[in-house]
Formats: sequence, structure tokens, C-alpha cells
Amino acid sequence: MIVIFVHGWSVTDTNTYGLLPEAMAKQSTLYGLDIEIKHLWLGRYISFNDTVNMGDIVRAFDSALRDVIPEGSDPEAGGIAEFSCITHSTGGPVVREWLDRYYGSANLSQSPLRHLIMLAPANHGSPLAALGKQRVGRIKAWFDGVEPGQLILNWLSLGSQQQIDLSTSYLDYKPVANHFYPFVLTGQSIDKKFYDFVNSYLAEPGSDGVVRVSGANMNFTKVKLVESDTTDTVVHGTEELEVNLLKLVDSAQRPEPVALGVIPNASHSGKDKGIMRSIISDKSKKPQLAEILKCLQVDSAAKYKARKQALAALTQQTQKSTKRYSNLVFVLTDDQSEPITDYDIVLLGGQERDPNKLTKGFFVDRQKNAASPNHLIYYINYDVIIKSQLTGIRIIARPTQGFSFYHAVEYRFEQEEINTLLQPNETLYVSIEIQRRVDQAVFLLDEAGDPKLRKEGVIFKHETRHDFKNQKVINKQVD
Repeated sequence: MIVIFVHGWSVTDTNTYGLLPEAMAKQSTLYGLDIEIKHLWLGRYISFNDTVNMGDIVRAFDSALRDVIPEGSDPEAGGIAEFSCITHSTGGPVVREWLDRYYGSANLSQSPLRHLIMLAPANHGSPLAALGKQRVGRIKAWFDGVEPGQLILNWLSLGSQQQIDLSTSYLDYKPVANHFYPFVLTGQSIDKKFYDFVNSYLAEPGSDGVVRVSGANMNFTKVKLVESDTTDTVVHGTEELEVNLLKLVDSAQRPEPVALGVIPNASHSGKDKGIMRSIISDKSKKPQLAEILKCLQVDSAAKYKARKQALAALTQQTQKSTKRYSNLVFVLTDDQSEPITDYDIVLLGGQERDPNKLTKGFFVDRQKNAASPNHLIYYINYDVIIKSQLTGIRIIARPTQGFSFYHAVEYRFEQEEINTLLQPNETLYVSIEIQRRVDQAVFLLDEAGDPKLRKEGVIFKHETRHDFKNQKVINKQVD
């Protein structure tokens, strides 16, 4: 069995893999696997250079595969031998981007990748990426004082368009039917050696100190809401507000389920708790080592289903005394496909659809994506909010009046609906389309004069012209 290891972002030394490769080779026979150290390859890619983007890494990865593990006896044939891959952190998205670029859902059956075992992958980004390049580069939980590459940092920022595009592509994948077996193994423990009291993200609940469980999990839901013509009057703060109701377009989209396991006492990095780096002996008894080897045993739909169930049980056991969390990613555009960047999003609770009816403690964090400010990410305590019931979302986009403006909109969840859409340890993508209103005063036509007089060459007086620099709205909208 050929196994390729792919590290995370801004790594500069293959010591980052610890003794995981050696431990796998030594203990593989206990699981009926044929893994020899000579068949293990340690990836090393450049991510700390500002000129390198995700596409560059993906292309170089493909080239390296064709050079090192060519299919068959003829290296010139251009194929890649079957292999499995174990990734850490950003390595997960790197391999997923490679798979999507070179095979995708349409050609997945031709892919040589059999197992993709992602350790603490940033599939839906990391909150740390918003802190800024230089500050993130100083966080030892992720790096060793190396300044990270800006273009990869942009990919990793919560709610990036690249993440959304990759997730959307995965909706069409039929992995198991094509003998591709993806797994996510992640932790939610905090290694206090890396704790920075100035940066709450390193001690964020539901996280391994860098990546949230909901940000690692490949299981997600995607919905689209559009503005309807139905209106209602609500109380917003102390005033009445007229809102147009949003409606759900089609049905919610979800990918084929991916196996997720939350490993006990595992953090993102470090020799003590790091999900990869803490395997410091080939005799290691760390639970993640056993789970990795069990994942590599999978070679059928039945075995994948059994493995998925076993990892779900492990996750339940790991989280039995902790809260579970969810990401909400809102993407706001208008009906002209323009991003809306000035807005408020308010989560509503209770039958009154009042933000004050949501139980205290449901809210953990909120971030705007710097590159796409129409993307807003909420991080919420699932176990708190599901008890208090999230019953609606209200959006006030600006401007609210003038020549071009938006109406306030609101979506109202049914209880059964929100219980289906919002899942613990997952990300919910909510695309919202609001109508852009345009007043007729934006473009008016004045009659130049009597056509008969114009034919006779009459020169019109200045008084027939209009100065419209102080034009007011006329409160009539264009279609």
C-alpha cells in the first residue's frame, strides 16, 4: 500500500509528521495491512511564500505524484499508481482541490486516490486566518515562527469563496460508489502550552485550538433563500419595521455522508496532544493511530458504513460531557448578482421571533470574510440554540431608501426545518438573494420640444432645459 503524507500550512520540516509513518508501518500487520516504510512518502510543499496560491500547490502535487508513483512500468505513460493519503490541517484542502481539479465528480472513478484520511483539516477554514498574516505567523499552535503565505491564508479565512466552491463541487460526488473513502479525524482539546490569553481563538470551545470540529467536518448543508413579495410588519428594537419574507428555493443540499471521528484528548499541534505530532514512538498507543489504520482497512461500501458508524460512536463518547457547535455561513447578494456589503443579520428566537428570546450563551463568535465582506460567519453553541429554538433570520441591508435601496427581509423557520438544516459539528451555508430596488428618478427622459418646430429649425430657449442635480426620488420603482 502506497501512502502519501501531506502536511499543513507554513511547515518547513518533515519532522512535522512525528513518528506517525514509522508507527503505521510497524503496527500495520495488526490490522491486516501491508504497509512498508519504503512505500511511505513524506510530502513537502511551499506555502510560506506570498506568490504561491492553492492552484500552484495542486499542480505541483500532481506533478510529484506522476514522477514518484507512476502507474505501471512506464513512467512516461503519465498515470498515477493507486495510493492513500494522510493529511494534516491545510493538507486536507490541498488534496481535495487536487482531486476536484484533475478528476472531479464526473471522473472520480478514474482517480487513483483510495483513502483520504484528513487529520484536523481546515475544510471550512480557520478563525485564526482573520487575525492577519504577521500575527498568525507568530502562533506556535500552527506555525514555528514562519510568516505564512498570504494567498493560502486567504483560502483559509472563514467563509472564503474558494471553500464554498470546493464544497459545492463535492455535492455531486459519489465517493464510495467510486471506491474513494474519505475520513475526517479531528480533536477538540486545547494544549495549554499554546494558549495565548490575548487570542481567544486558541482556546475556543469546540475547537482543537486552530480548527473547529464544524470547520473540519465535510458534512454540511447548503440552502438558498430569495426575497418574495409577501410582506409583514414586525417589531425591530422599539420600532415597527416592514419586512419582505424570504422563501426557500428548491430543497436543502447535502453531500453523501463522510465519516467523522472526534479523537479524545487531541489538539491541533504539539508533541503532547497534537493529533499527528504527538505520535513520538512507533509503539504509540494514541487512539488516532488505531483509527487511521482502521480507516485504511476499508475497501467496500459495507466497511465504510461500519467505519462511519464506529467513528460516530467515538465522537459521541468524546463529546458526552461537552457542548457541540455549528458554523453558519451567510452569503448576501442582490438579484443583480452584486454582493451586499453593508448589512445587519439578526438571529431570531421563540414564537415572537425576537433576538432576546435566544438563550444566553448561544453566540460564540462572528466574523466577516475580509476578501468577501458579503460573507458573514456565525459560530454558535448548537446545544444551547436548539433548546431555545432558532425561529428566524432578519436581514437589514443598506441603503434602506434613496435612488437604489433594499427592503428589510426575514426568513421564518419551522421547528422541524431548523432541526434538519442545523446540525451539530457541521457548517450550514445560507445564500440569501435580496431584490435591489431602483427608483424611477434614476433615469428620466425630458421632451426636447415640439417636433414640428424642431423641423423648422427653431432654437429652443434655455428655460426648456432641466437642472437635475437636486433631483429627488419619486417613490416609484422600476421593474
